[in-house]
Amino acid sequence: MNHRIRRRVLMAAVVFTAAAMPFSSAWAQAAKKPKVALVMKSLANEFFLTMETGAKDYQKHNASTFDLITNGIKDETDTANQIRIVEQMIVSKVDAIVLAPADSKALVPVVKKAVDAGIIVVNIDNRLDTDVLKSKDLNIPFVGPDNAKGAEKVGDYLAKKLKSGDEVGIVEGVSTTTNAQQRTAGFKAAMQKVGAKVDTVQSGEWEIDKGNAIASSMLNAYPNIKALLCGNDNMAIGAVSAVRAAGKQGKVYVVGYDNINAIKPMLKDGRVLATADQYAAKQAVFGIDVALKAIAGHKKQADLSGVVETPVDLVTK
Repeated sequence: MNHRIRRRVLMAAVVFTAAAMPFSSAWAQAAKKPKVALVMKSLANEFFLTMETGAKDYQKHNASTFDLITNGIKDETDTANQIRIVEQMIVSKVDAIVLAPADSKALVPVVKKAVDAGIIVVNIDNRLDTDVLKSKDLNIPFVGPDNAKGAEKVGDYLAKKLKSGDEVGIVEGVSTTTNAQQRTAGFKAAMQKVGAKVDTVQSGEWEIDKGNAIASSMLNAYPNIKALLCGNDNMAIGAVSAVRAAGKQGKVYVVGYDNINAIKPMLKDGRVLATADQYAAKQAVFGIDVALKAIAGHKKQADLSGVVETPVDLVTK
């Protein structure tokens, strides 16, 4: 090889190496960047759309730190599909799953599959059943509000409008979910303090139409009801329509939970007396942070436990 050709070969090698190094380095960094899956309940519910938006905004501002996949189910009771989504995330080999479970018990087996696959799992919004988790020897951190405390705040505000012996109905969320049960307990505690009578507790499954049907049924069956305490704002919207259809506007109070945008005009004009803000976007961000810290610290699921309580505040006119 003559001198000129040899010099060209050497220069080409230098150029190739210089070009390849940044690419190789960037590829290595991308390979190390964790992938987090946010698996929510129904994206038809404004609460979870807000949660998704908050999570995406957070990832956008931290794009070099982690990648994000967001998923939601068709409706609040589509538990089977949510299980399938989690299974898909396991197959996709995500590094962490931040889960708002549609059912507190039914999601535990697939959560165990994820943990067994080496995926960090963080529970938000609706707490997984502690007894079922214990039976599977799982430590799943929970990030979310004290739902009973939030509902009691709403119930206490309503109680100022009631007197002992007044009749009320509770429109509950999906009855197999911990947050629905806790909110019902909080409402009941507030009603007990004022001496109000809870005529009935029935599930509106977190949905507007189902909430409307249940509220209508309650108003027909219990004509003396003075208030409808709804486990979320979707059902409260349905209850408002039921009250109007029954010709009882101004005679039956309605309260909700979540403080979604759609409820704000109803708070303003009095169709809804009060709700609770549990800061959907923040819940997702806090959950993602717990997962990222676990990954950064090379922690295993067995090392994780505990509760990160997020705020919940009373919202009125």
